[in-house]
Amino acid sequence: MKDKLSTIPSLSSNSVYLGVLLAVVGGFLDAYTFISRDGVFANAQTGNVVLLAIRAANGEWQNALLYIPPILAFMLGVLISEVVKIPHIRHLLHSYRRSILILECIVLIIVGILPKSIPNIVVTVCISFVSSLQISTFNKLDKWAYNSTMTTGNLRIATQAAYLAFKEHDQEEKKRFTEFLVIIFSFIFGVLLGTFSTTHIGIKSIWIASGILVIALILYHKDRGYWRKSLMSK
Repeated sequence: MKDKLSTIPSLSSNSVYLGVLLAVVGGFLDAYTFISRDGVFANAQTGNVVLLAIRAANGEWQNALLYIPPILAFMLGVLISEVVKIPHIRHLLHSYRRSILILECIVLIIVGILPKSIPNIVVTVCISFVSSLQISTFNKLDKWAYNSTMTTGNLRIATQAAYLAFKEHDQEEKKRFTEFLVIIFSFIFGVLLGTFSTTHIGIKSIWIASGILVIALILYHKDRGYWRKSLMSK
């Protein structure tokens, strides 16, 4: 029984395995919203702010307004991720990280159900909201801060780690470089997957991202010990 459990990868909140799955989802969602929903980014709010400013500078006020709701939804998600950490609320949820994964999964399933006639702004707001929940809740890779939905910071950290690993022969930095490189390529894979599936399947392709989150949720649930207790009782 012990051997059976040991074959299942660990998915604590800061594990590389979970980071890979979330990075794939992060890349997928950005490709999905950019291709199918008015060229708005789900995760990269820097891009949305820049595009908002460009549209405003060119006098394209109606187009500029499209970028405001996703930014506000992102901010709301950050606030909620902080509220669920309040001790008595955290106790009620039992595992607030698991609750965030469930909420994110449910929202993406609903987005896939919505008819194509639904305004794009509704979809981009929903996705920006769950993306901010993911960013704020799962922000550690082993002992290091990282981002599962954007690559700028991860690329900087990976480059710094590569330099220190080469210059000082630091094994810890080598490990950090390797793990962040895996996350970066996972994000790229998510973008490729999101682009291909959105182009060929359409708006319901978002269920692929939801499916990946289900896998992450199942493995995370296992890592909290619930499956272990069930199997040990047999």
